[in-house]
Amino acid sequence: MQSGSVTTPFGRRPMTLAQVRQQAAATVIQPGKSADKWKVFRDASEARELLGLQDRSLAVLDALLSFYPDNELRQDAQLIVFPSNAQLTLRAHGITGATLRRHLALLVEAGLIVRKDSANGKRYARRHRSGEIESAFGFDLSPLLTRAEELAQMAQRVAAARAAFRRAKENLTICRRDVRKLITAAIEEGADGDWEKINSKYVELVRRIPRTPSPSELLSLLEEMTTLREEVLNTLKSQQNAENYSTYDAHNERHKQNSHTESIHESEPRSRDEMAAKASRKQDRTNEALKVFSLGTVLRACPEISSYGPNGVISNWRDLMTAAVTVRSMLGVSPSAYQEACEAMGSENAAVTIACILERAGHINSAGGYLRDLTSKTKRGVFSLGPVLMALLRAHGQGDKRTG
Repeated sequence: MQSGSVTTPFGRRPMTLAQVRQQAAATVIQPGKSADKWKVFRDASEARELLGLQDRSLAVLDALLSFYPDNELRQDAQLIVFPSNAQLTLRAHGITGATLRRHLALLVEAGLIVRKDSANGKRYARRHRSGEIESAFGFDLSPLLTRAEELAQMAQRVAAARAAFRRAKENLTICRRDVRKLITAAIEEGADGDWEKINSKYVELVRRIPRTPSPSELLSLLEEMTTLREEVLNTLKSQQNAENYSTYDAHNERHKQNSHTESIHESEPRSRDEMAAKASRKQDRTNEALKVFSLGTVLRACPEISSYGPNGVISNWRDLMTAAVTVRSMLGVSPSAYQEACEAMGSENAAVTIACILERAGHINSAGGYLRDLTSKTKRGVFSLGPVLMALLRAHGQGDKRTG
């Protein structure tokens, strides 16, 4: 049971009015109150940032609690522990004396313990003949019992804030993925819209994401990314509405032409043949790309492109094409130039071409103009990616490796 007196620290340590208030508050404990000391310690550990404590401070507090014999802190019990610095150092995992004194001071400032110094500054207990402690000098643990509910509430607030931060981080990751893939799909499929501008917004927003964002920074970035996703979806929705309207008009036009059955039957086979031939040529270009070189060959010849893949890794052709869209924007290649390259070379070959341009970016004045020139040569049948990749492999000292 506490005496209720206020004690000043021994030696040169100053006394402050805040310490007077802390000591006074430590004596005001509801009769019969008790608390599990390790539960209180866990709450204090959870709320350490709010209390201004460090990990070493908690190690010292843990050591102090280990000298209290019972698991429960009770209002009617002797709550002063009096270990020596040597004993505390041993139980606090061997920290130095100076470190121990610094963290004891932090625990006092945080209002978790109170010093009860003797006349000579030594820590000890005076006992009755019966063996019971009459008075003790050391560190009073009463504030832990007094503030048990407060520490529990602080721990709950910290846990709630951590959970909210984790949810915001997950939502930002999902929203970022949605925007990236929607932009890629829109560009690859030629959807109407200023996708270059939208992609530039996305790249700038991603660039601003710090490695370790604060909660306020994270929420602000999530709000901006969510707004950008809405912009992308609205643009695609407008495109879909326009397509539906166009389809409706086309359906009406076909209905009007049903009376000219002979003309339709005469032209339909030729139209199907042309469409099949066009699809076959596009597939041949894609198959040619996959037959001439593998993804591994591309990544060995163009290692720079890997940094722009999902999570900095390219595992398949889809990842490569996604990275190419990002690099295309970074190099200043317009969506129309890249779309034209995809149509002439095939999506895979166009992505590989972007990877090659990135690898030689320091030697190319205009990436967009260079890509249009290669697209023109592809249409004339005078450009092949094989020699370009082989040259890059040799430049990286891998010309003698298998490329299949």
